Amino acid sequence: MSLSPADDIALSEIGPAGPQSQAAGEQLVGRSPGQLAWARLRRDRTAMISGAVLALLFIVALAAPLIERLYGVGPQQQFQNALDSYGMPLGYSGGVTGGHWFGLEPGLGRDIFIRMVYGLRTSLFVALTAAVITTLIGVAAGVVAGYLGGWVDAVITWVTDFALAMPFLIVALAFVPTVALRFYGQREAEPALFRVAVIIVVFALFGWTSAARLVRGQIVSLREREFVEAAQASGVGLAHMLIRQLLPNIWAPILVSFSLAVPSYVTNEAVLSFLGVGVVDPTPDFGAMIFRSISYLPTDPTYVFFPGVTIFVLVLAFNLFGDSLRDALDPKSSR
Repeated sequence: MSLSPADDIALSEIGPAGPQSQAAGEQLVGRSPGQLAWARLRRDRTAMISGAVLALLFIVALAAPLIERLYGVGPQQQFQNALDSYGMPLGYSGGVTGGHWFGLEPGLGRDIFIRMVYGLRTSLFVALTAAVITTLIGVAAGVVAGYLGGWVDAVITWVTDFALAMPFLIVALAFVPTVALRFYGQREAEPALFRVAVIIVVFALFGWTSAARLVRGQIVSLREREFVEAAQASGVGLAHMLIRQLLPNIWAPILVSFSLAVPSYVTNEAVLSFLGVGVVDPTPDFGAMIFRSISYLPTDPTYVFFPGVTIFVLVLAFNLFGDSLRDALDPKSSR
């Protein structure tokens, strides 16, 4: 009798049966691989700290309207009276006061803290939406290519290689402005959601390839297992085979791939905004804030410090949590 990979992980975690391990074995009887992974994740201090940081950032992003109401300042509100004749914030550290926790933007006089709160919301929305779409496309393409093989596998592999061969940044720099001009003229106001949707489409065109290759390799190694042959002998349909038999055994690498894709999209979205083809003003965004702060770096370093540190902490927390999640889902990788 052949066991699925999920059963193998569960049995390896239980360990060999014996007098000394009998008590531990009895405690782990009936626990699913997911429960075992969650137990390992809770014992990982790095995972708990990075997870707590991510939870805090997610709460801040979701509660942006509530924070705005409590803070008493909106993201588009300007405080020209708090700027000097050169457009620089009055006071020390870029105008940091009890009413403006992170100071004010030079020139426009907008509050940096509340714009960072909404910028965090923008970055997480774009990154999570793009990660969900690319993961779904990649999983579907990888499962079909790995299980069916033949010409289907060859076509999907060729499309994957073609997408990987295209330089993402160059295509994005040409694609995003072209699509924007196709629907809106140079003097027309472009809705913020439209530019966000275009960026997500660009990520979807390129980001599914890594998930597709990962899933295809996993499916190729699983399709010759005895539990797959038994399911085929019982006459199950293609959809049942792919969804009920194969996908449950590869959810761990898919989850890890998703957790590592989100910080990649956070940084890519910030890069596009920094280069002027991402989210457009007045929508708050980390990349646009960092781009504007470069001109004031010698005179107002706090302007670049706060958004730069925030995006660094966000990406670092995602990467650390993704690494810990990978170790928790695949305990053999750290042994």
